[in-house]
Amino acid sequence: MPHDKTDLAEKVDAYERRVGRKLDIVYTYHDMSAVTETRLEGQLLTEQEQRVGEERMLLLSWESKWWGGTKRQQPTWRQIADGGLDDSVIDVQARRIKEYGQRTGRKVFLSFDLEMDTRTPQAGTPEEYVEAYRHIHDRFRELGVDNVVWTWITTGYLDHADLMKRMYPGDRYVDWIGYNQYNYFRCHKTDWLSFAQTQTATHDWIRTHLSDDKPLMLSEFGSAFDTDRPGRQADWYARVPGVLKGLEGVKAALQWNYRDPGPHCDLSVQGEEAWRSLREVAADPYLNQPHD
Repeated sequence: MPHDKTDLAEKVDAYERRVGRKLDIVYTYHDMSAVTETRLEGQLLTEQEQRVGEERMLLLSWESKWWGGTKRQQPTWRQIADGGLDDSVIDVQARRIKEYGQRTGRKVFLSFDLEMDTRTPQAGTPEEYVEAYRHIHDRFRELGVDNVVWTWITTGYLDHADLMKRMYPGDRYVDWIGYNQYNYFRCHKTDWLSFAQTQTATHDWIRTHLSDDKPLMLSEFGSAFDTDRPGRQADWYARVPGVLKGLEGVKAALQWNYRDPGPHCDLSVQGEEAWRSLREVAADPYLNQPHD
């Protein structure tokens, strides 16, 4: 969901009406600009997010960028690891999350630099990313923040396998592992890939090379639309529950319903047939289990 709008709750409600159920998790995105009272990008847990979070879990994606800022304003992993953003950004956000937990009793999923395997060397080296991640984690602990579920989210592209291994902060610093895999089709000029083809190989690789027991999250998944075969997207979604049941340890799956940049990159659900298929998926008992 957009992080920079004041109608987040309304957009969540509209999606829920369309898909026929209340969401368990709502995913929002923020940068690491200095916190102000007016710029929502730089505020974890905006008023709208807290409203949405009353009945749903929140996944906050926190990116080491300053959207719209100058080149000199862009944070680097080295700067974060060395404590250069502690006073102006890290500590401020840590206290916001801590206060939210104390007031509501609720935890939040927090991701630092999702898809970090696409951000090196621009933001720094893989080792600097690990240092920055661990610094934020340790700083939160020092400030007594105990309501964060530390969520490490990679692309999951297996041609990035070496990078992903080098950029994993370690089991002590990660509570959940997420990965973002799509059927991009013409968007990335690839073959049409089934849901199983987009998820299974990455799932198995993570279990073998990163962690055999951490909870897993399909933090973004979705499919392009095939204009030549309009029913294809509906069939793609119809197969999701059967595949999920075979992915050991996957505890959450977040459908992406938005346009990516570029031609043929609209990954939203298109047409009533596809929406009907997604509603049936969302109603599957396997995707409606109790959660804490």
